Amino acid sequence: MRLLMIADTHLPRRARDLPDQVWAAVDAADVVLHAGDWVEVALLDRLADRARRLVAVYGNNDGPDLRARLPEVAEVELAGLRVAVVHETGPKIGREQRCAARFPDRDLLVFGHSHIPWDSVAPGGLRLLNPGSPTDRRSQPHATYLTAEVAAGQLDRVALHRLPPR
Repeated sequence: MRLLMIADTHLPRRARDLPDQVWAAVDAADVVLHAGDWVEVALLDRLADRARRLVAVYGNNDGPDLRARLPEVAEVELAGLRVAVVHETGPKIGREQRCAARFPDRDLLVFGHSHIPWDSVAPGGLRLLNPGSPTDRRSQPHATYLTAEVAAGQLDRVALHRLPPR
């Protein structure tokens, strides 16, 4: 099972659309995980129509229309991997411990908010991944997103993709 992880798209404030490379990754993925901060409902509709499966949450910049359609936390099982998606996890100091306590029965936590790619493992084995942002790199050198594969409950081939400057 192929995963695409994105967050903090902020459309249309930070970009008019997702980069073509991200849309190609949507087409290649079996599951798209979006960790919030969509800003407008139009992208949610387009992504829901195009993705084979979409697992998504709202973020702090998402208004009532998005909050009415998306949860704050999404929990799913993908090919035996127990996954949670959330927008905010708080400060980076202590993140692993906080998230391990909040999601004790999950194998993977995908989160957003900072626009900074993150890959760590919490005590107990919870893997934390933040894909950064494909549209708003902020202080990062590149806009980014993540892909990975899942089989038999195992996450494999996690790859951070850097997008060319716009």
